[in-house]
Amino acid sequence: MPLMGSLYIGSSGLQTSQNALNTTAHNLSNVDTTGYTRQQVQQSNRAYVTLSTDPKSISNKQTGLGVTYSRVKQVRDYFLDKTYRKESGRSMFYEVSTEVMEEVESQLGELNGEAFQTTMTDFWTAIQELSKDPSSSVTQGMLVQRAAEFVQRAGAVYSGLSSYQNNLNTQIKQNVDKINKYGNQLLTLNDQIRAIESGGIEHANDLRDARNQILDELAELTNMTFSEDRYGSVSVQIEGVDFVKDGTCYEIALKTDEATGFYTPFWPQDATYTVRADGTRDYNIDGAEVFDLSVEISSDLNTDIGGLKAMLLARGDHRANYTDLAEGKYDSVSQSVVMNIQGEFDQMIHNVVTKVNDILAKAAGVQTGDLKLADGTTRPNVRYCVSDPNGYMRMEDGSPIQLFTKVTTDGYEKVIGEDGVTEYWIMKDEDPDSPESLYTIGNLQVNPALTKEPSKLGFRLADGSEDKETADALKAAFTEEAYTLNPNVQKKTTFVDYYTDLVSQVSNSGYVFRSIYENQVTTVEATQSAREQVIGVSTDEELSNMIKFQNAYNASSRYINVISEMLDHILSTLGV
Repeated sequence: MPLMGSLYIGSSGLQTSQNALNTTAHNLSNVDTTGYTRQQVQQSNRAYVTLSTDPKSISNKQTGLGVTYSRVKQVRDYFLDKTYRKESGRSMFYEVSTEVMEEVESQLGELNGEAFQTTMTDFWTAIQELSKDPSSSVTQGMLVQRAAEFVQRAGAVYSGLSSYQNNLNTQIKQNVDKINKYGNQLLTLNDQIRAIESGGIEHANDLRDARNQILDELAELTNMTFSEDRYGSVSVQIEGVDFVKDGTCYEIALKTDEATGFYTPFWPQDATYTVRADGTRDYNIDGAEVFDLSVEISSDLNTDIGGLKAMLLARGDHRANYTDLAEGKYDSVSQSVVMNIQGEFDQMIHNVVTKVNDILAKAAGVQTGDLKLADGTTRPNVRYCVSDPNGYMRMEDGSPIQLFTKVTTDGYEKVIGEDGVTEYWIMKDEDPDSPESLYTIGNLQVNPALTKEPSKLGFRLADGSEDKETADALKAAFTEEAYTLNPNVQKKTTFVDYYTDLVSQVSNSGYVFRSIYENQVTTVEATQSAREQVIGVSTDEELSNMIKFQNAYNASSRYINVISEMLDHILSTLGV
């Protein structure tokens, strides 16, 4: 090769080394930047100039034109990225679940010293004191007062759980909005990366870093998978459904429940709809929900991934009460932390209230049987009594006294017997499909008449003796082992121990979630550490590269000086 041409070999070395130094400096300047991926220089030979060919020779006579800066690549491991994103999503699922259990414990008052247990104990103590002196106006007044506190505190706990459902509902909307924002950002970055890399010359590494950071954050919220096509665009699926694909972001929509205001994420492209009179769409989202919450939560099935799913599970789809614990219905609430506690807590209140009322009804003479009415109909197997305003344990209208009454409806219905004269009171049955008929939190109050005059309870029979039997029955009811937390629990418990068992269940579940979460944190940290070994910037390694590229730069510079001196010597010697 001519000496003048040799200058270009040195020049290529200078340019390539300078670019490599710039890349090294870029790595060092981003050593603490979140989401930054280490960039690595790839160098290759420039084209060769063939001087001669000889079929008899092993190779042609060629001379190189120097070195070229072929590409700057990101150093990433696809499988580590995939593993990290799946495990971080699982970690977020159990982190949210742990936070929910802690909030439930707080609502029950176990973390701030205002435990509902205190209220329960006070009511039990009032029952015990009543059994010692049933006819005392003091013990009767204490019973009514503690009953009122019992109802008020139960309402406060349930209201707190409901408010937390609303809080989770707000977070669900915020996270869906965040997911949709991420989807549109991915779409924009795909376009930018494809435009820069389409010529096959440049590589949009910093844009790829931004995209990978979004994928990391998206993976914490949902169970997502991703793939990159040959043009550099990333496609994303959420729960197995396309979210970002072929230049389109299929945004997640929210359907609002009219009764509760709860949001349900769904795929609009998979839902059917009708158009309302005002032009808005009324979606039927059956089969179009983003999350199938009926599936068992299991790590083996990968159904425990994503913070958003954990929030939906914890919140549930309605405000539960004791009727949700019935056989055949419990599965619909068992996986929801808040709904499960609402149902079990309401069941405790319902059992206490109805048991106390039933004992007082028995004292008032309520019996069970068929009752023929004046209109010719028969009410089969009902609880009823003859109206008697002057009778024992009766109100002024002749109905049996109830310590706890419903806010929206009466507990008894007045009817006329078949003789057309005798008045009866029939105890109204509770109907699960009619919330106003239920003795459930939110529909409970202490009998206003007893609040004004607790001594109406009397506890004195017609002969003037104390009704010790009824007082003892109330006391015995609190120690009877006849109740379970839910259909899946076999252990029978008492009113006194029910709440303790409920709190223990919450604590145990919280401990399980916390243990799984802590294990997941360890797994995520180990995976992230392994990933950082690949994508992270090592200061020592980059400084070593800097010295290497600096030496290469100096060598190229000295090479150019040598060629320059040779040219100068030749020109001077030949006198050209």
